Amino acid sequence: MKSPNFGPYHIRKWYLQIEDALATESGMPADGAPLRKIVVGAVLHNPYAGRHEDNLGAYIEPSNLLGAEFGRRIQEAAAGTPVESYGKACLVGADGEYEHGNALLTTVFANPVRDALGGAQSWVPSTGKRGGPGTIIDIPLAHKDALYVRSHYDTVSAMFNDAPNRDEVLIAFAFATRGRLHARLGGLKASEIVGDGLN
Repeated sequence: MKSPNFGPYHIRKWYLQIEDALATESGMPADGAPLRKIVVGAVLHNPYAGRHEDNLGAYIEPSNLLGAEFGRRIQEAAAGTPVESYGKACLVGADGEYEHGNALLTTVFANPVRDALGGAQSWVPSTGKRGGPGTIIDIPLAHKDALYVRSHYDTVSAMFNDAPNRDEVLIAFAFATRGRLHARLGGLKASEIVGDGLN
């Protein structure tokens, strides 16, 4: 077991990925502000690598500490620009189970991130898989306050060149500052959200 350096967790590295889209794939300039997508990631030692553990509570319960730090880092990266959509993901090294990654993506982890964004009503779309260093993962995005806002359905691809190792779990949270450039599929607009946007 590696020595804890962040609460009960051992974090080897933090990651930050930022991309700004100024035009569409066909070259049409942005209809307003550029679309900024941000990915914050952390790779942690997996204490359950190589064995089965029935109770993952010791991994889940303190994950609010991770969520608070993810929230702090997204605030820093967004630099005052409001975040409108989000998604989360895990990558589990070869000696771990997919469940080990999911243990770090529950609402215990996600709620402090919601708080850092000024509150968010919608569930956080998520994905995950097992893989090694350099694995690409596509993280789904949806509006943080209303799942049915079509303009904000999107994906951000992330790659971590040296993670996860066999005995590690990588968790990531992705964010976007607006919907897709020139979104034109109709449906509920972000400006029309009432409640959770499910009606």
